[in-house]
Amino acid sequence: MLQPHPAQAQVPEWLQDPVAELVTFLPRLVGALVILLVGWILGRVAAGVVRRLADGIELDRMVLETPLGRILGGTERAVSSAFGSLAKWFVYGLAILAAANALAIATLSEWISTAVAYLPAFIAGLLVIVIGFVVADFIGDVIERTRAATESAYASWFANGARMFLYFTAIVIGLDTMGIDVGILYVFARALAWGLAAAVAIGAGVAFGWGGKDYVADNIDRWMGRTASVTPDEGSGSGGRSGSTERSRSSQSRGTDREPGSEPGPGPSDDDD
Repeated sequence: MLQPHPAQAQVPEWLQDPVAELVTFLPRLVGALVILLVGWILGRVAAGVVRRLADGIELDRMVLETPLGRILGGTERAVSSAFGSLAKWFVYGLAILAAANALAIATLSEWISTAVAYLPAFIAGLLVIVIGFVVADFIGDVIERTRAATESAYASWFANGARMFLYFTAIVIGLDTMGIDVGILYVFARALAWGLAAAVAIGAGVAFGWGGKDYVADNIDRWMGRTASVTPDEGSGSGGRSGSTERSRSSQSRGTDREPGSEPGPGPSDDDD
């Protein structure tokens, strides 16, 4: 008597390849999910560390007084939160890149690799801008504090001018560090520098002339009087010297014009008597 064999399920041929690919893909998917979970945890940890470092050096207080602080929100922890978010997303980007490599998705890996490679340059450029704004504000405050010592009414102008120049320089260097083409900004900066130099030169000339006219008007009479008192003495002295010179020359000429033997002889002596 024949024993009946249990029925065996057979996968249709059109499903065999997709099922095989799914079985092969599942371990990679699990690995990618684990990588993303670890990256999420590390990103949050990195954000907290960066925020604490920024709070430790009081970066928020220094940047809050600059225009950049107002751009970032003007709150007490705007800068530290911004840098913490950048650090967090940088770690997230690394985790996503690793997960894409684990999934063996070439297009996604290439795109994420480009984005992650750009993040360090972006963060470095932002650091340059932030530090440049802080330094510019510090130098401007130093110039303004010299106003009390120098009693100059133009100290605030110089302070604001120095701030604007350093702000612009920090932005240009930061954007260049980020890899952004700033050629047009260099052209603008060159034209602005020439314009400022011309304005300063014209202003200095006008200020010197306008301020010096009162000084000249107050002292012109004294200068003319001093000149008048000195000129006659010099004229008489020179006239006396010229007269004596002419007399000596005339006497010499008379002596040389006499003929030989025409000199007067000796006078009568006592022996002739």
